[in-house]
Amino acid sequence: MWDIQLFKLNFDQHEKRAVQDVIASEWLTMGEKTIEFEQKFEEYISNDVSCSAVSSCTAALHLSLLGLDIGPGDEVIVPGLTFVASANVVKLVGAKPILSDCESYENWNMTADNIEKCITDRTKAIIVVHYAGYPCEIKPILDLCKERNIYLIEDVAHAPGASIDGIKCGAWGDIGTFSFFSNKNLSVGEGGMITARDEKIHNRMRSLRSHGMTSLTLDRHKGRSSTYNVTESGLNYRMDEIRAALGIEQLKKLESGNRKRMELTKIYRSNLDNTDIKMPFGETSKTSTSAYHILPVLLPEGIKRKNVMNFMKENKIQTSIHYPAFWDFEAFKNDCDRKDAPYVAEICDRQLTLPLYPTMTEEEVNKVTNCIKKAI
Repeated sequence: MWDIQLFKLNFDQHEKRAVQDVIASEWLTMGEKTIEFEQKFEEYISNDVSCSAVSSCTAALHLSLLGLDIGPGDEVIVPGLTFVASANVVKLVGAKPILSDCESYENWNMTADNIEKCITDRTKAIIVVHYAGYPCEIKPILDLCKERNIYLIEDVAHAPGASIDGIKCGAWGDIGTFSFFSNKNLSVGEGGMITARDEKIHNRMRSLRSHGMTSLTLDRHKGRSSTYNVTESGLNYRMDEIRAALGIEQLKKLESGNRKRMELTKIYRSNLDNTDIKMPFGETSKTSTSAYHILPVLLPEGIKRKNVMNFMKENKIQTSIHYPAFWDFEAFKNDCDRKDAPYVAEICDRQLTLPLYPTMTEEEVNKVTNCIKKAI
């Protein structure tokens, strides 16, 4: 259907062999491959954090809130411009999501100034998202959290490999959460990772990941335990061995894949320069490195986005929206309003995501940009 897809998997024979090896081992549930993936990911992100593989980034976010004892009566500040999972998990634990606006039409991330306007005496945590792979200005946010005694959770779904002052995203906050969904820079289909600086908090989340059990199936298989205790009611947020094996191979490609994404983004930016189609994050900090997860643009005012998307579709180019506004969802109509985040409201109306993936060619980028110029 598509000549140019929104994304493509960066898989080859290495991923195929990894899956075959797991099947040949006859051990499919959380086991040695999962442990290896956790160790390698920890080495990559930071030795100052502990890592646990989970079934999704949503699971990681949910575990974060549970691990920090966030519940009814608490408020959690979340970006107005993000995937619905950030707000969903807050509501699921009985807390209230408070939407923060982004800084401007140039910087679509939250900033300390925007966040501070949302803080009340009920604020228990802040979830920051490094939108599109571009790191937030994390230091002022971290200082604000320390000053107000508020937990900082990094949603790094868009930004594996991104860094600030040489420190990887996911190693700045109290907790970091990663997504390995199909379209992510590190893809295993479904899956995620949770990082934590405090070992006690990490151990609790690690226990909650598997029903609150004191030992796992692997422990009993290895003869390290014959039974188990349940210390508190938990969930099944485990990662299986096939996804862990894929994660190990994908981690090896992450840096080169991100570099390729950067090169393609530069071509997009050059092609769209001096047009009415604007790309955010043009003036990024010299001390931060992006993961270049997606290619978001802001369409000119008055342009009907649906017509642009239809024109691109007719030319067999896939596009998407990141993201629909929260207040347009039935589940959130009584929780927020576009006046809560005016920059986000305008961006949600005019944002469009163009194709970007490591195996994309310069010729394909040129075709996309020529097509969207015609559409406008």
